[in-house]
Amino acid sequence: MKVGITGYKGRMGQSIIHLIEDTDDLEFAGGIDQGDEALPLFEKADVVIDFTRPEPTIKHAELAAKTKTALVIGTTGLSDDQEAKLAEYAKDTAILYAANMSVGVNLLMALVEQAAARLSDEWDIEVFETHHHHKIDSPSGTALALGKSARAGRGGGDFVTDREGKRNQGDIGYAVQRGGDVIGEHTVTFFGDGERVELGHKASDRSLFAKGALRGTRWVKDKPAGLYSMRDVLDI
Repeated sequence: MKVGITGYKGRMGQSIIHLIEDTDDLEFAGGIDQGDEALPLFEKADVVIDFTRPEPTIKHAELAAKTKTALVIGTTGLSDDQEAKLAEYAKDTAILYAANMSVGVNLLMALVEQAAARLSDEWDIEVFETHHHHKIDSPSGTALALGKSARAGRGGGDFVTDREGKRNQGDIGYAVQRGGDVIGEHTVTFFGDGERVELGHKASDRSLFAKGALRGTRWVKDKPAGLYSMRDVLDI
């Protein structure tokens, strides 16, 4: 399978290339960086992996739709409108989009949804996340995805990223820390009267995201057009 990489000079792109070189079933078809022409890569590759930024990611999704090339997206920070565009482009090709490619994080999302479905809205939900000081988006895409999992399980809830005044029942709150070289730590806490439940994940090796991306790449190659997630890959 020929795999192309956008943003191939970045840390994640380089990590994916190194893993591809150690496999027998995958071939690095080439990469592009900011300012490079993308169309030839999409015409050559069976699957393209995209770890860039929201604006170029949407352009790459449009190219994937035109060339019928499967696309794996690990970019974070996409707006609701941009995610809606992904859904449109996914009508013409298979797109796997995940805010976090980690197997453990996607299991966490499923557990959070299940917990939220079983606990009443009298339980307060807070999402805590910590990342390195170079992290741009805040809250992180993973934290937002965990909040969406909680809201899906509960059937509603407003997201609160700025905490002022009294907490409203049913809100899903966020707390963010940035510092050092922390790869990523996420905890979803359900606060009840006299008790609390904590579900969390800590990443200690950045390569786990690259490994997850390649797992998704193998899975999505022959899938029909549609917008998929890592939870589809893991069947959870």
